[in-house]
Amino acid sequence: MIRTVIYDDNGARRESLQALIQLTPDFEFAGSFENCANIKEDILATNPDVILMDIEMPGLNGIEVTKHVNDVFPEIKILIQTVFNESEKIFQALCAGASGYILKNDPPHKYLEAINEVYNGGAPISASVAKKVLGFFANKNVVLTSPGTTDYLLSDREKEILHLMVEGHNYKDIADKSFISYETVRTHVKHIYKKLHVASRSEAVTKAIQQRLH
Repeated sequence: MIRTVIYDDNGARRESLQALIQLTPDFEFAGSFENCANIKEDILATNPDVILMDIEMPGLNGIEVTKHVNDVFPEIKILIQTVFNESEKIFQALCAGASGYILKNDPPHKYLEAINEVYNGGAPISASVAKKVLGFFANKNVVLTSPGTTDYLLSDREKEILHLMVEGHNYKDIADKSFISYETVRTHVKHIYKKLHVASRSEAVTKAIQQRLH
């Protein structure tokens, strides 16, 4: 069972997502909250595996909370809910350690797929969101790491998979495009993380973009 908690200041959305989770086998609704004022107490009371986090809320916003949760409860996966035109905030959440992103207008099955993927170690991010982040890098000339000539000894297959990750493809799509199994993709991604000295997809994508590894 994937214990899921919802943070969203829109009551109707919270109720809709709650119903979706409660009606789906292998998913367990653990709680929902309209703000993050008591995030630590909420987490200790609900013990979630995955948090659906609205990126924009009154008081502490989803970006600030994502960093806090990532620091204090690193085992919890955070799936950011966003809208298409929030590219700067998406980028900031990427830096804060979000595990994945989903658009608020995505259909219900996409939400379930994203929760399941992030729970199992994946990092869902739609191609449209990925393009917005890449556009933010290009337009703002953001630099997080110094471009260099470090050779991370990535194999051709690992470079191919990293490129697909940067484009925003999930593990299933990467497997289909590369004609390999889902589990093989996961194995390659683990090797990529180790070679790049990163711990998440967001860090790998950031490093790949900044150092032109893809």
